[in-house]
Amino acid sequence: MSAKETICTCDDAFSPALYNPMPLIGDEAPAFVAETTMGPVTFPDDYRGKWVILFSHPADFTPVCTSEIALFSTYADEFKKLDTELLGVSVDSVSSHLAWLKEIEDNIEFKGYKDFKITFPIIADLSMEVAKKYGMIQPHSSSTKTIRSVFFIDPDGKIRASIMYPMSNGRNLDEIKRILIAMQTTDEKHVSTPANWQPGDEVVVAAPATMDELKRRAGEKGHNCETWFFCLKNIAH
Repeated sequence: MSAKETICTCDDAFSPALYNPMPLIGDEAPAFVAETTMGPVTFPDDYRGKWVILFSHPADFTPVCTSEIALFSTYADEFKKLDTELLGVSVDSVSSHLAWLKEIEDNIEFKGYKDFKITFPIIADLSMEVAKKYGMIQPHSSSTKTIRSVFFIDPDGKIRASIMYPMSNGRNLDEIKRILIAMQTTDEKHVSTPANWQPGDEVVVAAPATMDELKRRAGEKGHNCETWFFCLKNIAH
């Protein structure tokens, strides 16, 4: 048994199968080869140099998942402008995915949108290989369906953030876009972002680590300091 594998005894439907825990921030994104609605994918090699949002949905032809796929399609161009690719996954087949996506494009209207164009691939994961590698199968929720996972994978193939939602509740795509921009801002500007940060807001200045830095901070311009360890500044994103 590898260090990444754990024996689950959570319920009879899942025990004693082996499953991998969710990869952690800073880990290499687990690799896989899979069939998708847009052809085969070798991950993460096919996406090197780009950010990826890998997200799971529990099942095709379900209402919450339908609402999410529809809205993800309306955000796809915005993510591309951020050098980011969308990649969906569920335990259904390619044939099921294709039939469902056509139904969404032809017949669904949601939040004032219709005539959706779904331009990102969705992985067929009947073996649950991808879902298990990413800890998307959580036995207290279901032994056969994924929770609503979101993994942010950077251009070097590293896990940078993850968000988990229950099957009953759809994701907030504005928050997914916000945290992506926050991480890209951190990488580019070498800063941190405070609570409720939005693009264009002030960012956090690292606290001084020495007395000399603390004294210099008092004379620096462009900082909004409430006290020596809590300073904000404006940056051009």
